[in-house]
Amino acid sequence: MNFDKVALHVPSILVPNPQIDYTKWSVIACDQYTSQPEYWREVERIVGSSPSTLRLILPEAYLGDTADETALEAIKKTMDIYLADGTLQPIGEGFVLVERTTSGGSLRRGLMVALDLESYDFSQGSSSLVRATEETVLERLPARVKIRSRASVELPHTMVLIDDDAMSVIEPLFGRPLEKIYDFSLMMNGGRVRGYRVTDDRTITSVARSLEALLETSRRRAGAGGAILYAVGDGNHSLAAAKLFWEEIKNLPGASGHPARYALVELVNLHDRGLVFEPIHRVLFNVDPGRVLEALADFFTGMRCTCTVTGEPPAPTRPQGGTQLIRYVSGKGRGTIRLERSPWVLEVAGLQAFIDAYVKENPAVRVDYIHGEPALETLSAQEDTMGFMLPVISKDLLFATIAKDGRLPRKAFSMGHADDKRFYLECRKIVP
Repeated sequence: MNFDKVALHVPSILVPNPQIDYTKWSVIACDQYTSQPEYWREVERIVGSSPSTLRLILPEAYLGDTADETALEAIKKTMDIYLADGTLQPIGEGFVLVERTTSGGSLRRGLMVALDLESYDFSQGSSSLVRATEETVLERLPARVKIRSRASVELPHTMVLIDDDAMSVIEPLFGRPLEKIYDFSLMMNGGRVRGYRVTDDRTITSVARSLEALLETSRRRAGAGGAILYAVGDGNHSLAAAKLFWEEIKNLPGASGHPARYALVELVNLHDRGLVFEPIHRVLFNVDPGRVLEALADFFTGMRCTCTVTGEPPAPTRPQGGTQLIRYVSGKGRGTIRLERSPWVLEVAGLQAFIDAYVKENPAVRVDYIHGEPALETLSAQEDTMGFMLPVISKDLLFATIAKDGRLPRKAFSMGHADDKRFYLECRKIVP
């Protein structure tokens, strides 16, 4: 069943059979803890030989820009086994209503649906219904496309936002009598998650009609950038890889109606009380912190921006009048970068522009993107390492900013702490 006006597809979803240990089955998104391999070693220990989505993914800590052939074959083989031996079982066409209790005790609600990749364009200046929120790093996509091209099932960590201040799409479903299909604790401080089947045609149609009304509201509010119905909050690169794979096969014989045209995602309301935006910090490896600060001051001065670097902490209140503050930390000290008249609206945009330029001139430097100040503090204390702490972006301005200015810099914000990211759970066949 399709609702083309809002790029909505009703998927046939697979979940583990009831005999499977769901806590061991469900692991966090592959793009988390990329500089903390000890996290993934502990996940490996917990899972052991049990059926798990850990066997269906490549954690980014091990991925880099290439995908090992042996690992890809092992993933494909395991997917096929899980389909054949009943590890994965269909629950019929429909949606899954998700209720996630995060590690901090907040309640976040979502809805598993499939979106039409024909209505998704991650390029800058896109006016598609489904739009990227951040810059897509093209170099990161070939390995992911390679993984998807071999896969018989998809399992998403992509979370897509809708700007529904009237709470009209997801929230009304919690007042309906729905069958619970899972309720369990997530591993590694992930909180708890519950899921409910949404298979009734009438309820599904009501979701589509609510999305259509939301689209009309977006069109009335939209400026030159056009209406945005869906903004990809997490998993931008995974969805981009799905799009590229679909573009590769859609003109091949027999591609009409191919399930790879659609991608399984979790819809989340931007206005959900349990959805909290967090900054994503930057850490540089193989650097001299003093030289980095000198280069940073030169960079921003060259942009006709007043840049002052001090060893003092920032004021507890957010600065006014366009002043921007970025904290830095290393084993040699810490302090604040103060920017006046920056040509970038967001601190993260200016900092990322500097980092890109610095890495280009210093190829030995490595960059990572870190969730949470404790992790950044630990990493930045290492020798030849330096971290930058960024302020949070207001989620209330997200859709308007994207419509007006286009995509944000990559890794501009995070939907919650690292432990609050989506864990792999539901699957969907993407082969005929």
